[in-house]
Amino acid sequence: MDKLILYRKILQEVLHEYADNEMAQLRKPDDLQIRLIIDTIHDHYQVLYAGWQNDQQIFSPLFHFDIINEKIWIQRNITDYDIIVDIENKGVPKSDIVLAFNEPQMRHCTEYATA
Repeated sequence: MDKLILYRKILQEVLHEYADNEMAQLRKPDDLQIRLIIDTIHDHYQVLYAGWQNDQQIFSPLFHFDIINEKIWIQRNITDYDIIVDIENKGVPKSDIVLAFNEPQMRHCTEYATA
């Protein structure tokens, strides 16, 4: 399978699994929901909370991924959940994962790709 197609499939699987697990834990899923935004044309993938909680509107991106030059770029992860492990367990090597939330000059200090 083409690497780009495979990485699109892996990201969708991992994000759907995460969203399903989070939705199962919400107390009032009618008020607050996990939303997936998947753009396979431009290769942007996002998970966010959207809805209402205690009379307050919630709109909070949890994860944002891009696929750039056949590598998965993790732009944002504001959770304690190590979703990188899920991506690696699906077969993506560290050399194809960029921790884009790290400063470019510091990325070489990790086991992951720098760009």
